[in-house]
Amino acid sequence: MKKILIPLTLLTLIFLLFIIRAFSETQIDDIHPDISCPEIEKAEVLYVIPIFENQSIADNPEWCRQILSLNKTLALHGVYHTYQEFLTDRDLEYLNKGIIAFEKCFGYKPAHFKPPQLKISKNNKNLIKNNLNLDLIFNQIFHKVYHCQDTGKFSNKFIDLF
Repeated sequence: MKKILIPLTLLTLIFLLFIIRAFSETQIDDIHPDISCPEIEKAEVLYVIPIFENQSIADNPEWCRQILSLNKTLALHGVYHTYQEFLTDRDLEYLNKGIIAFEKCFGYKPAHFKPPQLKISKNNKNLIKNNLNLDLIFNQIFHKVYHCQDTGKFSNKFIDLF
């Protein structure tokens, strides 16, 4: 009986996860005017990189208006989106660079934050949680999360299926 119960439980959990992901808001990471993003229409939540390769989103008001016109939920995705950016301890001044660029572009402060590659130090977790809602691995598990230019751990085609 135990031999049957374990696989059956596992299949049930996978099925439930599939259902949860099918009905949860879809998301897309790496939104920035300098990054091509054909999948942008697939998502309800856009995780925006405020400063990418030293180009602030605030410097492109037309792009800002275009993104706002999509009427989607917008969130912050790092500050500069460098590799494992938030494994290095940061301070509020650093975080505020991203928040200010976001606010100048969209006219309001972000409510949510996701670190690049989902990597974050304990000190940075506290910094973010004191200022924004922090989205990490459970967010990725329970939502379909696409990446502009298809650069995530799983391809966007795989995300479509599961």
